[in-house]
Amino acid sequence: MKGAGFLKLQRCPASGIFQWRLLILLLLIIVLTACQGSGGDDLDQFIRDADKSMKATIEPLPEVMPYVPIPYNADGILSDPFVARKAINAPKGSLQPNLTRPREPLELYPLENLKFVGSIEKAKLKYAVIKAPDGTVQQVKIGNYIGQNFGLVTNIEVTGILLKEIVQDEESGEWVERDASIELQE
Repeated sequence: MKGAGFLKLQRCPASGIFQWRLLILLLLIIVLTACQGSGGDDLDQFIRDADKSMKATIEPLPEVMPYVPIPYNADGILSDPFVARKAINAPKGSLQPNLTRPREPLELYPLENLKFVGSIEKAKLKYAVIKAPDGTVQQVKIGNYIGQNFGLVTNIEVTGILLKEIVQDEESGEWVERDASIELQE
C-alpha cells in the first residue's frame, strides 16, 4: 500500500523539528486564550477605581505680596555707596590731598587688594615690592602713593609698609589723616 498513507509520517529530521514547533505553538495559543478573561483581577479593579478613591490635595499657592522698596538711607545718616563722593571744599590751610598731582599706578586699587611681597635695598634706598590684583609687581619707595585714599608711604620695613592716608570725615566733611599698613603675607 503505497498511496494511502495520509496519517503515515515519514522520518525526516527537519519534519520532526517542524512538528515540535507546531506543538509548542498550539500549546502557547491555548495558554494565552485561557488567561484571557472578561472579569479581570484585583489590579484591573484598582486601576478602574483609583481616580474615584484618590483625591489630590494640593494646597493653594501663597499670596505674593507686592514689592515695597525701602530707601537705603531712610534716617539720613549713611551716604549712598553707589554715588561717587565729591571733595568738599575745606577752609584754606587745613589738611587736603593734592588733587592736581599725577596718579601713580598702585592708586587704582584699594589697599586691601594690594599684597606686600617683600623689600629690596638698592644703594641705601629701601623699596617695597607690592603685588597688584592684576598680577603685576611694582616697586615703591618712601614718598610714593598707593591705595585709593591718597596713601603716602612713610616707612618700609622687612615685615610691611606704613602709610598715612588722607580721608574725608563723613560728618564734618574735613580731611583727616589716618595710619594704615600693609603687612607681609605668607
